[in-house]
Amino acid sequence: MKRAVLIAVSLLLAVTLGAAGLVGYRTFLRPPDNPPAEACAKGPGARPRVVAAGASMTQGALGADWVGALRAALPAYEFVNAGVNGDTAADLARRVGTDIVACRPAAVTLLVGTNDVRNAVPVEQYRDTLGEIVTRVRTATGARVALMSLPPLGEDQDTEINRRLTRYNTAVKEVAEQTGADYLPLHERLTDLLRQDGGPLTAYDFGFPLAFWVAAQHHLLGRGWDDIAHTGGRRILVDHVHLTDTGGAVVTDLTTRWLPEAVPLSARG
Repeated sequence: MKRAVLIAVSLLLAVTLGAAGLVGYRTFLRPPDNPPAEACAKGPGARPRVVAAGASMTQGALGADWVGALRAALPAYEFVNAGVNGDTAADLARRVGTDIVACRPAAVTLLVGTNDVRNAVPVEQYRDTLGEIVTRVRTATGARVALMSLPPLGEDQDTEINRRLTRYNTAVKEVAEQTGADYLPLHERLTDLLRQDGGPLTAYDFGFPLAFWVAAQHHLLGRGWDDIAHTGGRRILVDHVHLTDTGGAVVTDLTTRWLPEAVPLSARG
């Protein structure tokens, strides 16, 4: 009897650890589709190349994969996913050469800064780093660059962290104006959605246990990001940070409207 119980417990533990490992890999370790290391090694192709650079919201393993949605919506372009979990603007600046410039893109989207806000990186430092990234990309590649404003942290705007985030979004807009980059109002569109929905809004309460729990529901149980978020009373953020499919659709829409104008296919002959 004791032997049977021991075997059962061992099997349960093995299954639990295996499931946890699978979730951890798919969420935090698995590279995105068509990362720079693969795309840049191939050299330029027949389609104009678009590099989506940023952190976990761009990588798309925890929350909406809006880069994948763009591939489906705009197959005439090649999309490179240069999102890296946990990156700040300074982290992205360190890999501009390998992950953006080396890909020789026609266009680049930049969505980075959420981790700068969360880590309390001085806004002046963030502004300077973001400007450095845009300048390096434009000088080295001539690519059109689109800067996206940062989504809310938690859906309640009347919180200290979202008041602080406002200053970072002001910096994003200033960098766009100073460098000639295009500005995509992601934050504005998302907050409009929240206002239209009405009802109570959840305050920022992100933590690793919650992130792992929502990832497990998605990767193990197949639940959609919208469904997971709605269970917790959220609309656009699955875990107070990362985008639901509804939130990701806003990024896709903004980019789909911008890109054909920024890099017209007809102009490429």
